[in-house]
Amino acid sequence: MVGRTVGHYRVVEKLGSGGMGVVYQGWDERLGRAVAIKTVHEASQSGEAKTRLWREARSLARVSHPRVCQVFDVLEDSKDLFLVLEFLEGRSLMERIASGSITTSEAVSIEGQILEALEALHDLGIVHRDLKPSNVFLTRHGVKLLDFGLARPANPPVVVNADQASTALTAPGMIVGTPHYMAPEQARGDGMIGPAADIFAAGSILYEMLTGKSPFEGSSHLDVLYAVLHHEPPLLSGSREIEALDQVIRRAIAKRPEDRYASAHEMLDALNAVSVAEGTAHAVQTRTVTRLIALPFRVLKKDEETDFLAYSLPDAISSSLSGIDSVIVRSSLLAARFEGLVDPKRVAAEAEVDVILTGSVMRMGDRIRLTCELVEAPSATVTWSETVTSSMQDLFKVQDELSQRVMHSLMLPVTERERRTFRRDVPASAKGYEFYLRANQIAAVRTLENMRLARDLYLQCLDDDPDYAPGWAQLGRVTRFIEKFGEDAEENLKRADEAFRKAFALNPDLALAHNLYTAIECDQSRAPQAMVRLLGRARSRRNDPDLFAGLVQACRYCGELEASVAAHRRARHLDPHVVTSVAHTYFLLGDYQKTLECYERKGGAYLDCAALVMLGEKEKALAKLRERELSGVATGTVRAIMQSLRTYLEGDFDACRHAIEVAEHLTRRDSESLFYTARHLAQINERKRALETLSSAIESGFLCGLALSSDPWLVPLRSLPEYWQLLQTVDLRRSQAHASFLEAGGAELLNIT
Repeated sequence: MVGRTVGHYRVVEKLGSGGMGVVYQGWDERLGRAVAIKTVHEASQSGEAKTRLWREARSLARVSHPRVCQVFDVLEDSKDLFLVLEFLEGRSLMERIASGSITTSEAVSIEGQILEALEALHDLGIVHRDLKPSNVFLTRHGVKLLDFGLARPANPPVVVNADQASTALTAPGMIVGTPHYMAPEQARGDGMIGPAADIFAAGSILYEMLTGKSPFEGSSHLDVLYAVLHHEPPLLSGSREIEALDQVIRRAIAKRPEDRYASAHEMLDALNAVSVAEGTAHAVQTRTVTRLIALPFRVLKKDEETDFLAYSLPDAISSSLSGIDSVIVRSSLLAARFEGLVDPKRVAAEAEVDVILTGSVMRMGDRIRLTCELVEAPSATVTWSETVTSSMQDLFKVQDELSQRVMHSLMLPVTERERRTFRRDVPASAKGYEFYLRANQIAAVRTLENMRLARDLYLQCLDDDPDYAPGWAQLGRVTRFIEKFGEDAEENLKRADEAFRKAFALNPDLALAHNLYTAIECDQSRAPQAMVRLLGRARSRRNDPDLFAGLVQACRYCGELEASVAAHRRARHLDPHVVTSVAHTYFLLGDYQKTLECYERKGGAYLDCAALVMLGEKEKALAKLRERELSGVATGTVRAIMQSLRTYLEGDFDACRHAIEVAEHLTRRDSESLFYTARHLAQINERKRALETLSSAIESGFLCGLALSSDPWLVPLRSLPEYWQLLQTVDLRRSQAHASFLEAGGAELLNIT
């Protein structure tokens, strides 16, 4: 071929080849310029191969854009077909990735140019369908997209099934896409492939530029396709810029096309909104964050003395690992849902994790035999296993050793601060630690009776070991629950506060205590302190979903509603299963549809019904309230507020007043509940009482300024001069809280522009 003349083009040298075609450097004898000449392999001289070359020529001929390789000519010489293209000097993005790490600023620049090219293609109704690093060429003038052999008009009836895709790369003339960058709808063969498939590939390329590896990997093409269809790649961390880019990537590679960016232009806008500093970008190292779930261990032989270890030991290992910022540990509550499930691929897909810790426990006389293994997702490959035998007196030592070995097996980067924390909370009493583990198992099912039982066991733990900080933190948690839903509210709130203070005194960096203490601080008029404390921790604990879930409440109480929503998004980005209170934030914002979408269905009691009323669905709300009251799903404050809403909707204002009196007696420390009670009072024309209740809520630290001025149910109060005085009080305190928020770096830490 070299030396051959095709038309007025002389073939100079071979540049490279792919699955179907060969590319040569040529010389245009007429215009005196270098060109690229693409033809079909001799072994691939099929009608389909030539059809693809013609398709590429026609697609390129329709596009005139600096980011797309230009076509000059198409020639047929005997049986051969030649495509004459713009000659490019540089290298492919695949070669650039292989040569070494790419800075965030360089990655953003390349990605932006790819999206500019896609925007031009999609505007002409062309879908590339085979976008990948080898088809992105880097010249000194910028990016050029190549290889349009699979390009199609948007949404044609194209069938691409998984079996074809898995063999396409090895079958001559059968290039139908590349599994690592295929959108799920391509892999499934849905038949309608649109611009969203290119956006998926663009998101995958950005991930690979930042990490050096594809987001979807496997030992075979079928494994890769399974990952594309069911798995979410590890999260990215290293800086707030990288976190923001990770959010862009997540939307681009969403499994459903409708969840992705609506266009390349929209994705480009999101990319441009991420501020990447040129001066610091070279120093930023992108890290992947490992997501782990520890499933309940299998009990090989039932024994009521040791069966509790099946739940409490994996929970304890999870707690140890959760202090490391490079790992996100799924909750034990979620893990319990997969008890007995033997399909690791299903667990990985539903829990959205990269690693699964499984194990078994069996008592042998006075000894315990534990077997643990780590399973990598989604390949279901066992990467580590260990069997240990121990006495009950050495439980903590065994748990600690297993945690250390899991950490080393995962090769988790650990800071010196994390290493100190990892070794800090060592129980002094074997019996006390057993009480602690038993209490954890009972408290995992959140009922009032269970919390009382767990409280008694935590107290026994602390009688044996009064310097065990996690024991004090867990005691504070269950005592807070009893205060909220049980008896002796004032006394139990005080006890919970004291328990947390002891935990902090023993270990000021205990994540468990920091994340659980927020609700108590908010109920004691200290929401600004809670917000500042959590923002301070967020500087070093960027990957703790529970920390950001706490910020959802603290920011809301301080009137920082935008920050509250941002904290929720960060928490859910880290753990899609984490429970936050953002539904209350959306209610204050007046977004009642979002309130319904975010309200916890399983524990639903009052707020979704209140939102339904605001959306005009009174009868549906009434039906829910009546059903829940009969079932007894709510007690204490929540039950009283539910009854006040039900009786108001039924028109029984006397019963509504009575329910409110009960609620007010129970909500003296719950300022958010006071706000909901005030709304009901305003609706039954108890305007003075409504203002007094709002005043109590504000004095308790609930800065509900936006809701105060915009909630439709508070309209009856706006003719009273006291209302405007309240609004002024809220505005003053809100401005003070906002100053604290800004000083703590809240806008930057939560990526609020």
